[in-house]
Amino acid sequence: MKRTVAAAGAALAIFTSCNTMENPFFTESALPYGAPPFDRIRNEHYIPAFEEGIRQAKAEIDAIVANPDAPDFANTIEALEYSGRLLDRVSGIFYNLNEADTDDSMQEIAEKVSPMMTEYSMYVSLNEKLFERVKAVYAQKDSLSLAPDQMKLLEDTYRSFARNGANLSPEDKELFSRYSEELSLLSLQFQKNSLAATNAFYIHVTDVNDLAGLPQYVRDMGEQYAREKGLDGWVFTLDYPCYAPFMKFCVDRELRKQMYMGNSTKAVGGEFDNTGTVRKIVELRMKIAELLGYGTYADYALEEKMARTTAAVEDFLERLLEPSLPYAVHEVKEIFGYAKEHGFTGDELMPWDFSFWAERYKESRFAFNEEQLKPYFRLENCIDAVFGLAERLYGISFEERPDILGYHKDVKVYDVKDEDGKHLALFYADFFPRESKRSGAWMTEFRGQSIYDGVEYRPFISIVTNFTRPTGSEPSLITHDELTTFLHEFGHALHGMLAEGRYGSLTGTNVARDFVELPSQIMENWAYEPEYLDSFARDYRTGEVIPDELIDKIVAAKNYLSGYSQVRQLQFGILDMAWHTLKELPEESTVEFEQKTVSRCAVLPAVPGTAMSPTFGHIFSGGYSAGYYSYKWAEVLEADAFSLFKENGIFDKATAASFRHNILEKGGSVDPSVLYRNFRGHDPEPEALLKKLGLDHPESLE
Repeated sequence: MKRTVAAAGAALAIFTSCNTMENPFFTESALPYGAPPFDRIRNEHYIPAFEEGIRQAKAEIDAIVANPDAPDFANTIEALEYSGRLLDRVSGIFYNLNEADTDDSMQEIAEKVSPMMTEYSMYVSLNEKLFERVKAVYAQKDSLSLAPDQMKLLEDTYRSFARNGANLSPEDKELFSRYSEELSLLSLQFQKNSLAATNAFYIHVTDVNDLAGLPQYVRDMGEQYAREKGLDGWVFTLDYPCYAPFMKFCVDRELRKQMYMGNSTKAVGGEFDNTGTVRKIVELRMKIAELLGYGTYADYALEEKMARTTAAVEDFLERLLEPSLPYAVHEVKEIFGYAKEHGFTGDELMPWDFSFWAERYKESRFAFNEEQLKPYFRLENCIDAVFGLAERLYGISFEERPDILGYHKDVKVYDVKDEDGKHLALFYADFFPRESKRSGAWMTEFRGQSIYDGVEYRPFISIVTNFTRPTGSEPSLITHDELTTFLHEFGHALHGMLAEGRYGSLTGTNVARDFVELPSQIMENWAYEPEYLDSFARDYRTGEVIPDELIDKIVAAKNYLSGYSQVRQLQFGILDMAWHTLKELPEESTVEFEQKTVSRCAVLPAVPGTAMSPTFGHIFSGGYSAGYYSYKWAEVLEADAFSLFKENGIFDKATAASFRHNILEKGGSVDPSVLYRNFRGHDPEPEALLKKLGLDHPESLE
């Protein structure tokens, strides 16, 4: 079944009359490559477009079912794959804009569309006559002489029906439909509450003395936020470009505590409470798993991932946690000792102390700080450098297209071409925070790559981040961490832009969740390569090339707090698995359950009333439920994969060509384990990551 159909989670709009000829979704775009005409799309266009898209898609499903010819691959499996093209078009735009540039109207639309999309999904996945045709083709699979991608599509289609309730009794199918609809609405509510809670909190500072320690760019940001709210002084928000440096540099411990508590109690109680929403989502997922015959939701979710089983994931997490935890404890002890020597009077480091003293210790140990680095990472230079890296590795180029408008004035659009001049993709870049955008960074697509009716449709790929805006006195300067984030999301974008294949559900990032992070995480490695940094890092004020000694310090500090950072990520994965291996809801509250779950691997004191679950969007409104471990799983893959670049040269075209051909172009058309072995020649082991992070000898710690 098509991935967009099976997902069934999204949105339709408030119905308003809309002339068909005026609705941009009902005509082919006149823009180059058929780019979305964002300047013409209005909220009132969505409902008619969704309704017509669903009507057409249902008619196409009905035609497959009514076909008098015997079921075969073309008239059933391919026909299903190609159905719903209008619905895909409107979905690909609406869902993405609801995260990147939403408003109250769009959120209302999303809530009204959700049951319509769920009903359509059930119309397909629980269609007995359609499933009979799919089963008939599947039963003949060994005698059909299918190409590998065709066989993969057939197997995925059959499995998708089974996993979406096709084998259930009529009564259970009705339950499955109801649970799915409720789950879709709850996920939207979770996302809405999380965004609203983030936007609702800020700290207003009027005394300049309270700004002690904050770099000028953070002060400028605070001043700008204050102006936007019509306030005097400075305003500091929970947007990451503001929150992270505030916690690192603000000398006032009480203000840090206020900011930490604001961030860590988002959607915990109050107007935008998500604690109950979390429990309802978990309960519905348990019910769905039980209906489908799985022991837990994790068992259901992992069936199609590389790890396959709950036991494999839990073993994987433990194999990383056991050697990493002693390093994390040691690192916190070191920082606490440093803090005590430099004026800290508390009995223990609290979470609102850690970033501040960790940054001081880093400055002392490596003799540099973030403030020294930022002038060398002007966003425009970093954009050129990231594009330039793709050109050196894969021969592709990026040309800005001001004639193709994005969905917001901040969005820039680029025409991506291959070495021979062939058009590969349109790339949309949306870098700056705003209240209409959720926090974090992500890659998405408005249209994936596919071939339909003999015509190839190249993808429209987007990355969305929340980097620091330019201020009145400075251009947009990003941190080195943000550079790695940029490279990470751009790796996902390459996976989409370089896709090659017939079937959209098997191209680009449509791969196993624990494989999808390999192309992104491998790109982060270049952020620590002197040869790469030296090629673009320039002081925006003087044009001075970043000094070699500063690059050496960046590289030397690469594994600073690697134990702490690894354990923190493992905590997220452990918490995710804890929620999704439940067979009944815990007696404890959402906050208590979380704190009990992570206590065995916590290295800082727990703070009563705080929790991340109510805003853990990856697992409660995104696609990472029982899958957050994927980031570490992919880190193991990329640690081993990048070692080949290190052996052959970080810009080696032959190695890059192999990675492009075996990983980036293939999408989900081949089993990911096979793709990885084709590139690297062997299976990776977790020890590769431990070695890369310097966490492979815990016995050497004091």
